[in-house]
Amino acid sequence: MAKFYIWCGKTELVLNSDSAESAALAMMDRLLAPHLWVYDDPGLSERDCLEHLMLEALLHLPTEIGISEIGMGGRDAQVIPVPDTIQQWHTLMIGMQRIFTEAGLDRSVAVLAGSEWIAEATSIRRLPR
Repeated sequence: MAKFYIWCGKTELVLNSDSAESAALAMMDRLLAPHLWVYDDPGLSERDCLEHLMLEALLHLPTEIGISEIGMGGRDAQVIPVPDTIQQWHTLMIGMQRIFTEAGLDRSVAVLAGSEWIAEATSIRRLPR
């Protein structure tokens, strides 16, 4: 596994990953974790969830994720479009939601983000912006 330096707006991340694409997905996971609650709202369709994520990205994120194996802003940097990465992340979250359902687990998708988000995601009803 290679070491990747990833940036998107003001957020920076350094991690080991199999590929630049999986590193970009890890960045998106960090940025979108606060929005996992949309997958637990029974009133939202899969399309509604994706539209919510895309709107949040449009309002708060740049259009590209930068990735380098040299360092932040390295000369070898490649860029991956944020919308493409959101689509991949959304597909992953829908897959996890289906796995939980098929396994008979009554579990919040927010559990994937860790304990800090679980209470917030399940304590109040939220509406997409």
